[in-house]
Amino acid sequence: MIAQTLYPLLLALFAAIATGLMGGFALMRRMTLAGDTMSHIALPGLGLALLWHINPVIGAGAALAIGAVLIWKIEEKTGLSTETTIGVIFSAAIAIGALVTPSENIIEALFGGGGAIPLTTLITYIILSLGGIFFVMRFRNQLIISLFNADLARVTGINVSRLNLWYYLMFALTLVLGLRFLGTLLVGALVIVPAAAARQLTETLSKFLVVSAILSMLSVALGYWVANIYHFQVGPTVFSIATGLFVLSLFKNHD
Repeated sequence: MIAQTLYPLLLALFAAIATGLMGGFALMRRMTLAGDTMSHIALPGLGLALLWHINPVIGAGAALAIGAVLIWKIEEKTGLSTETTIGVIFSAAIAIGALVTPSENIIEALFGGGGAIPLTTLITYIILSLGGIFFVMRFRNQLIISLFNADLARVTGINVSRLNLWYYLMFALTLVLGLRFLGTLLVGALVIVPAAAARQLTETLSKFLVVSAILSMLSVALGYWVANIYHFQVGPTVFSIATGLFVLSLFKNHD
C-alpha cells in the first residue's frame, strides 16, 4: 500500500529535479514555449505504443528522441530558429498522434495519471533523472558559453553542434520523465513555470538553477498532496500549484 503512493511520488520528485534544472537553460535559450510544444511530439509514440501493446514510455521516448534529432538536424541544415523547427514538427506530431491514439486512452495521454508503478520502473526513472542532472552539472559552463557566444565556444574547443544535439536529447529525456504523471499536454509546464518563477527570485545562475529545481519539486510534492486529499487528477493539480508559485514570485519585484 505504501509503495502504491510512495513510488509515484519519488519518481515525480526525481523527475522534477531534472526538469527544473533543464528548464533553467531552456529559459535562457528562450525556448520555454518551444519546449512546451516539443512535449507534444511524444503523442504519436504514445499512440503507437498503446496500439501495439508495448510500454507507452518507450514509444514516447522514441518519438521525442527522433524529434530531438530532427530539430537539431533541420537547424544545422537550414538555420531556422528552434521555435520554427519545433513548430513544424509539432504540427505533424499532433496530427499523427490524434490519428493513432485510441480514443479511450487520449485523456491519460494528454493529462497523465498517478497510478501505481513497480519498483523496477522507479529505479529506471531515478537513473534516468540522475543522468539528466549529471548532464546539466557536468556541461553547465559549456552550455553557458555556447549560449551567449558561440564563436567563443568554438575557439575554446567546444563542439557547439554536438553540445546542442546532446542538449536536445537530454531535454527530450526530461520530458519523458514527466509524461507519466503530467501527460503530453502539461509536462512542458514543469519546464516553463518553475524556471520562470526562479528567474524572478534569483540574481545569479547557480542560485537560479537550484531554486528552479526546488520550485519544481515543491510543485510536484504539493500537487500530489492536494490531489491525494481532494481526489483531483495529479497533472492539472501540479500545474496549478506551479502556477500559484509563479504568481507569488511576481510580488518579489514589487518590494
